[in-house]
Amino acid sequence: MLEILRCTVNGRPVEVAYDPRESLADTLRQRLGLTSVKKGCDVGECGACTVLVDGKAITSCIYLTAWAEGKSILTVEGLQGENGELSPIQKAFVEEAAVQCGFCTPGIIMSAVEIVGTGRTYTRDELRKLISGHLCRCTGYENILNALERAVNEANGK
Repeated sequence: MLEILRCTVNGRPVEVAYDPRESLADTLRQRLGLTSVKKGCDVGECGACTVLVDGKAITSCIYLTAWAEGKSILTVEGLQGENGELSPIQKAFVEEAAVQCGFCTPGIIMSAVEIVGTGRTYTRDELRKLISGHLCRCTGYENILNALERAVNEANGK
C-alpha cells in the first residue's frame, strides 16, 4: 500500500506516492527524477546520497521517505539560479577542479551548502572533519578542500 508524501523539494510543493519502506534517496531518484542524488553504498557510509532536510545534511539512503513529511528538501538540482547559472559553491568546485568522475560531487556540494550556511570560518582540518563522511576515489580531497575553503571565504567576504 502506497503512502503520500507532502513536502517541499527544491522550493516547490510536492505530493508523491511512495512505499512506506522506501528511502528518501529512492523517492528522490526514482519517483521525482532527481538524479543528483547518487546511491553508492545504501548504508549511509559514502555520502553520495547527501541532501539537505530542513537545512541539515543527511544521508538519504538511510532516511525513510516518511520522515520527510512536511519538511523542506534541497538537492543539487535546487541550487541553480533563475537562468540555470551555477551557485557560488558549484562555481568554486569547478574553478578549483574539485571534480573528476563526479559521483561523490553532489553529496559533497550539499554538505558544503550546510557548511557555508553556518557563516563560520573553518580551518582546513575542521573542513576535513566536516566532509569525513564522504568517500571520493578520484581526487585525494585536496581540490575539494580548496573549493570548500574558497566557498567559505567568498561567503564570508574574504
